[in-house]
Amino acid sequence: MLKEFQEFISKGNVMDLAVGVIIGAAFGKIVDSLVNDIIMPIVGAIFGGLDFNNYFFGLSSNVHSAALADAKKEGAVFAYGSFITVVLNFLILAFIIFLMVKAVNNLRKRLEREKPAAAAAPPADVQLLTEIRDLLAKK
Repeated sequence: MLKEFQEFISKGNVMDLAVGVIIGAAFGKIVDSLVNDIIMPIVGAIFGGLDFNNYFFGLSSNVHSAALADAKKEGAVFAYGSFITVVLNFLILAFIIFLMVKAVNNLRKRLEREKPAAAAAPPADVQLLTEIRDLLAKK
């Protein structure tokens, strides 16, 4: 069982997946910072200067705070601003991934166009005659 695990872990696909997950997590943090630190303050300024993450309403009569973090301590809240932020975060991430995949696909198409076309296989009778010639040359 240990040997099977060692073979599994040493396969290239597992290592590629691990690298992809690590890079994806780091990229997610970059996009999260882009949304929270750059885009959402602008959106907040457009919608009245409030922090977009603090858009919520209390589900309990005990909730009286204006800040989401304090309101969560007081009781249940419906934090729709945080949800909108996460959805915007996802849309930006999906768009960036779309652009990356599109660029890779365009690169592949360009490389395929530049690759010289493979010579067409000769007709069957010519191929047979070539084989006969090669056999006779060996004798």
